Amino acid sequence: MDFTLTKYQELLSALLGQGYSFQTLEQFINNPLEKVVVLRHDVDRLPGNALKMARLEHGMGIQATYYFRSVSESFDPKIMEGIAGMGHEIGYHYENVESVVSDHWSVGEKQSAWRKAVSVKRKVERENIIDLGYEDFCRNLDRFRKKFDVQTICMHGSPLSSYDNRLIWEKYDYKKLGIIAEPYFDIDYKKVFYITDTGRKWNDKISSVRDRVESGLDIPIKNTKHLIEMVCQNNLPAKIMINVHPQRWHDHAWPWVKELVGQNVKNVVKKFIVRKQ
Repeated sequence: MDFTLTKYQELLSALLGQGYSFQTLEQFINNPLEKVVVLRHDVDRLPGNALKMARLEHGMGIQATYYFRSVSESFDPKIMEGIAGMGHEIGYHYENVESVVSDHWSVGEKQSAWRKAVSVKRKVERENIIDLGYEDFCRNLDRFRKKFDVQTICMHGSPLSSYDNRLIWEKYDYKKLGIIAEPYFDIDYKKVFYITDTGRKWNDKISSVRDRVESGLDIPIKNTKHLIEMVCQNNLPAKIMINVHPQRWHDHAWPWVKELVGQNVKNVVKKFIVRKQ
């Protein structure tokens, strides 16, 4: 059975067995190793799953980066402190453009507001959304930094939304806030092979609306067993970033089935969105 913590542990063991080291994104930016996995976790929801994953990694001597959203289904200071206490990196999984649009317009007005915002003729509205998004980003970054030394950030894809949260960086510079990296901007994916479980599949273009990178490599991955086989056969590059969403991985039957069914429904919607792009 795929997408279990048991299978995830097998993947990590295979990578260690092939001589890969593990680094957080902060460590990789400051001092990249030659044969390395940058292990990234987007904690969209179910922070308790992130804690289980962090404990598993800690027991194997592995450090990872955990990106938490500012919303209640992700942001849990007690769990985040526990994860940080094991040596993992805590980062901010930001979604501020979507947040400010949702706060300032009703559902029926969103599309109209966004059409105005992206229109060249209505530059004022676009700039207003960027400014409001940046203000919201700074407020939430301060909230994170009251407890955690946040050095890196990562956008939340908001796959069912029309809004790209990276829009604010067209005007503002996160590095002026002491942020050293955002993985969608500061990693050269022609040198680092990117692997993501978005859509509860590996590197599935149809299931991913925004979790994509410009890469020189296109290596199909059928499932986690296939990924492990490629690792053991030494068929992967020396530098890899793996994005694992903790809420997708369960050892117990009911949450595993619930995630499978729910993600399959979302993938149908995302497939339609991708086709429209």
